[in-house]
Amino acid sequence: MKKTTKLFFLSTILLFLFNCKSEVQREYIKEPCPEDVKLSAEKIKKDLVEKGFEIFDYVDEKTGDTIIMQQYFIAFLKTGKNRSQPEDELENLQAKHLAHLSKMYELGYADISGPFGDNGDIRGITIYNVPTLKMADSLANSDPMVKAGRLEIELHPWWAVKGFMLR
Repeated sequence: MKKTTKLFFLSTILLFLFNCKSEVQREYIKEPCPEDVKLSAEKIKKDLVEKGFEIFDYVDEKTGDTIIMQQYFIAFLKTGKNRSQPEDELENLQAKHLAHLSKMYELGYADISGPFGDNGDIRGITIYNVPTLKMADSLANSDPMVKAGRLEIELHPWWAVKGFMLR
């Protein structure tokens, strides 16, 4: 199997893993938790604000539910200036890159991450679930691929409904 095929395969597995929610993340999902405990919108908002997150809310006219919007940070992983690593170094960097992304997910700093499939300038994304741009920037720039110059980061604040999952 070609090295690039292996890297794509590993990235695809990582994307799948990032779509699986941990028990900690289930705290704010609208689905019932194993303990069948639902948090009130007020408790969720208070908790997020105490942790330093930017939020706003509104009432859905159709359902009457309080919808909480949270600011996340989306990192575009773009083609970097240093793409001349030898094959063995590239394999090592890719393994460290995937380990870094897994660690970000396990620690609750990133909610989803994955590569794009078109081989364009934007290579992938990571959505950081942290309270500040400074923290997202620090975490994104600690990626071994970024440190090696193979990838560059472009960060943007991004608003999404708290607790909604991808379909």
